[in-house]
Amino acid sequence: MRVNSIFRPAVWLGNFANFSYKHLTINWLCLSLICITSILVINPLQAAPRRNFAFLYRLGQRVAVDTRREADSVRIYLRFPESTVLPPERALYIAFWSSFDAKRPMRLDSVRQSAWRIRRAETATWVEFCLPVARLVPGQVVQVSSSPVSKDEAVENSAWLQVTPETLGRTFVLTDSAGSPLLRRYVRVQEPFLLDTYGPDQPIAAKRYTATFGAALPPMTDPKTQPAPPPTLGVQDTLAFRAGQLLVLSTAGLYNLRTADGTSTGLLVEDSSFPALTSAAELIQPLIYLTTSAERKKLYDAPEPKRAVDRFWLDLAAGQQSVAKLLIRTYYGRVAEANQLFSAHKDGWMTDRGMLYVVLGPPDVVYRSAGEEQWMYRNVEVSGGTYVFRSKPSTFAAEHYELVRRPEYELLWYAAVEQWRKGLIAQTSR
Repeated sequence: MRVNSIFRPAVWLGNFANFSYKHLTINWLCLSLICITSILVINPLQAAPRRNFAFLYRLGQRVAVDTRREADSVRIYLRFPESTVLPPERALYIAFWSSFDAKRPMRLDSVRQSAWRIRRAETATWVEFCLPVARLVPGQVVQVSSSPVSKDEAVENSAWLQVTPETLGRTFVLTDSAGSPLLRRYVRVQEPFLLDTYGPDQPIAAKRYTATFGAALPPMTDPKTQPAPPPTLGVQDTLAFRAGQLLVLSTAGLYNLRTADGTSTGLLVEDSSFPALTSAAELIQPLIYLTTSAERKKLYDAPEPKRAVDRFWLDLAAGQQSVAKLLIRTYYGRVAEANQLFSAHKDGWMTDRGMLYVVLGPPDVVYRSAGEEQWMYRNVEVSGGTYVFRSKPSTFAAEHYELVRRPEYELLWYAAVEQWRKGLIAQTSR
């Protein structure tokens, strides 16, 4: 199968190993100037206020969303993180924007309680309703909020949906065995799930592909220096079933599910503990962002790899167990969150956005425009600066973004790595 996106295999050049520790003794004044330059020169900010979409990358604030085409309508499924966000007498408020960075909405509307379904589960609120296809145009952005929307409205507690051909064409939604939308593009091995189609249940063709995608390359790496990825992925297995049939996949990997009407989606099948990591090998893999290849080999070859991983973190913490525990909790907590936020064709922590999320934390500011995201970090001591991601077409991922890599990021990156390797991130973790 030809892959529409440029997914690069695992190629890590050991940049950290080749970077002398003397370079880590950075003049912080110079680093501050670099950070300011990255904000003002690399990505100049507009004078007018812009919407900050950083809440999209905070799981406690993010409204999850999925869709399904139903004849002349699109059904929208939402999961608000708060159980009390929608009292029965409230309406849903909708704004149609020409783009994420539009100054004012093109149209405002609302959906009364009688037109949507609501249920509460644990601490969350699930809502679903329909919008006419005639009112949705590819490229538009639809904002759904629990409070009235204006051009100055805060974006928190809102769902933001970009209208794409997939939005307008996909006639199924992934659900759990009870019929609740998964709102994610991964399932676990042996986790029962369904493809809930609109209309008659259709035959489904599933293909599992050879996928050996590696972790993201450092922000300063020139992609042109890396080997070209293979243009196609080999098919390892195929299976057929019908929509509405409970499906359980026993083999982890990257799948593509396609209905008889031609709509499809990528699906990542993961180990049973995902998005958390539990085995020693899983815990060692994300350390690629902080370690040399020799250090990781030593961890893998240790008689007790899990104990070796604990020792690695304890050494970074200069023997202080409380600091080591905080480092472990922060690092692997970010890995699990990145897996929830960014998993698509590979584990979320391996993606470009996942790499920055794990090492630098959630961004302070996110600006979105057509096909681009800007992530800003304001904490200079933990590698402040601005990073630009650009959307790339993908067979398996609805939202695939690649980092625009720059040599200017080198000092910023190694300053952030140094924070981890000296245990200092424990003082500033969030």
